[in-house]
Amino acid sequence: MKIAIFGAGAIGGLLAVKLHKAGADVTAIARGPHLAAIRAKGMRLKSEGETITVPLDATDKAEEAGHQDYVIVTLKANGLAPAAPEIAKLMGPKTALVTGINGIPYWYFYSLDSPWRDRVVESVDPGGKLWSLLPPSQAIGCVIYPAAEVTEPGVIEHTYGTRFSLGEPDGSKSGRVEALSQILVKAGLKAPVRTNIRDEIWVKLWGNLAFNPLSALTASTLDRLAFRPDLRAVVRAMMEEGEAVGRAVGAQFSVTLDRRADGAGEVGPHKTSMLQDLERGRPMEIDALLGAVVELGDLTSIKTPLCSAILALVRERARQAGCYPE
Repeated sequence: MKIAIFGAGAIGGLLAVKLHKAGADVTAIARGPHLAAIRAKGMRLKSEGETITVPLDATDKAEEAGHQDYVIVTLKANGLAPAAPEIAKLMGPKTALVTGINGIPYWYFYSLDSPWRDRVVESVDPGGKLWSLLPPSQAIGCVIYPAAEVTEPGVIEHTYGTRFSLGEPDGSKSGRVEALSQILVKAGLKAPVRTNIRDEIWVKLWGNLAFNPLSALTASTLDRLAFRPDLRAVVRAMMEEGEAVGRAVGAQFSVTLDRRADGAGEVGPHKTSMLQDLERGRPMEIDALLGAVVELGDLTSIKTPLCSAILALVRERARQAGCYPE
């Protein structure tokens, strides 16, 4: 089984090492010092009290890897469009594209039984360019739960979590998604196949749409946002708007709002990825996590006054920091 990991950073590196150990033919698509370190010393993974190093094929030129059985994309959402032409070089007509990306995916309405079937979500795919370049018929949804970080070039530290939920956009348990699940399980990971992956996308997004932008605006950690009463009230109001939008496009929520918010707060004094990106001057995942929710609210005539206001504010905060386009 040929698997390319596109964006073999923290989560991608975790997957690359685990899948290589499970017998997959893995190619890591990386760049810069990280790529150089992988080529020179292999990829090192610190996980569950042990450290393992594996030799990996690694390149920054997708055409060198050729067509794959699976391409697992672990980029930030805002990195997908710039990378799409390179990702397409890895894809033959039977290649499955596994989108391990936060927020509303570009293929969200593909094959969905709704009034908006096959509609492009402009916030994440302006003009439908991704839809054309990376056919949604080849996409498999993936919701990522582990946490990991690149501690130095070529070295990944895995801190918690092993679940990668998978699902076909049409809800089927296809041969390709079952085969991917099986090799992930062989790699020591949890990989349940969901018949409605969009519900799980929404449950993860539900917290992210509030905690991420609010953390960027306030520099607050998850525990403060979740458990200080004044901040919790803002979180709840945003999540209530988000839930209304999700339900309007057909999503079901398997946990209560307060349980989801509490779960985020129990992570402790943790900076969200959006706050970390702001502090480091990196592009921020604003549109996939909140812009798309506001867009879908407009589409379904669900009012999102607080989410819309926070969206405007966090975009401007990001512009001022050079982390969002003018």
